[in-house]
Amino acid sequence: LSPGDSYGVLPRPCRALVLLNPQSGAGRALEDFQAVVQPMLAEADIAATVFVTERPHHAHEKARDEDLSQWDTLVVMSGDGLLYEVVNGLMERPDWEEAMKKPLCILPGGSGNALAASINYYAGNDHVAKKKLLTNCSFILCKGLHTQMDLVSLSTASGKRLFSFLGFGWGFISDVDIDSEKCRWLGNARFTLGTLQCLAKLRVYQGRLSYLPLVPAAQGTPQDPPEPVPNSHIPLPAGTGAPGSLPPDSLLVPLGQPVPAHWTVVPEEEFVTVYAIYQSHLGTNLLMAPAARLHDGCIHLFYLKAGISRTALLRIFLAMARGTHLDLNCPHLCYVPVRAFRLEPRTAAGIMTVDGEALACEPVQG
Repeated sequence: LSPGDSYGVLPRPCRALVLLNPQSGAGRALEDFQAVVQPMLAEADIAATVFVTERPHHAHEKARDEDLSQWDTLVVMSGDGLLYEVVNGLMERPDWEEAMKKPLCILPGGSGNALAASINYYAGNDHVAKKKLLTNCSFILCKGLHTQMDLVSLSTASGKRLFSFLGFGWGFISDVDIDSEKCRWLGNARFTLGTLQCLAKLRVYQGRLSYLPLVPAAQGTPQDPPEPVPNSHIPLPAGTGAPGSLPPDSLLVPLGQPVPAHWTVVPEEEFVTVYAIYQSHLGTNLLMAPAARLHDGCIHLFYLKAGISRTALLRIFLAMARGTHLDLNCPHLCYVPVRAFRLEPRTAAGIMTVDGEALACEPVQG
């Protein structure tokens, strides 16, 4: 437990709305819910109403329009993409401030299941996958403890405002994620295959990366685990807008302006990948940010500079399974805990992703 974290408990009996994507992962989410999760919920006095999504953005619309007063918790049984829909649907509501207090739960039913793996890790459980991870996350739901989780606000040059709980990526990692979509039936193995395919055609991406460090460089090395940053330390500008208006991006200047002088601009402008992650896991078997916690006020920014060999890149991804990739001291791999970042691609080349969902390649900050 992180210092200063406060916990709530779900009521008993509990009413849960379960949003389930039957196509996610290997297509077994509904079957696994009925076999593994439902009996546990019944024992815990949690009455589940299952809403099966039928198309993209269906969960987004449901979260945006649903009368939430009839539910004690919203449960997502799918991959990370469905929770991304739910979070952004909730943030589109006129009552978003109240809606975002509704406890959310993730049950792994997709391919990557990064948030489920992260929560399993924060809970101190052994590393597990597939049905064992589903069982562990179902136990967490049955116990009913809930706490806060950070969201990152992303703004794009075309005027989109997005809310992200997992990570933003550009380059190699995003290429693997999106290129392997056609192999969803393989489950988590799709990422291994995608990694090998993207290694074979390794690309370099040009752009400018800037960030606001979490701590000034003099106070410690980038490898130091970040201290939690309570919300009270993030001042909001006076007059934050009309009731119901979205929270201001208090750390950012508009994308058309240069970053503030106290930001760091990365001298290199050629990258293999840039990834800003806010949870520990990038996938079930990828412990990317071991220092991360649900509510640490920190964006864990990783970038790989151009010039890295395929062998060194593969070694990093193999070490990431144990979270020991920074111990390799690879000169091309950089990690810094930050509070905000900006990425400005030189051309619209490559795939950008937010929480595993594809974005148009354009300047973005968060």
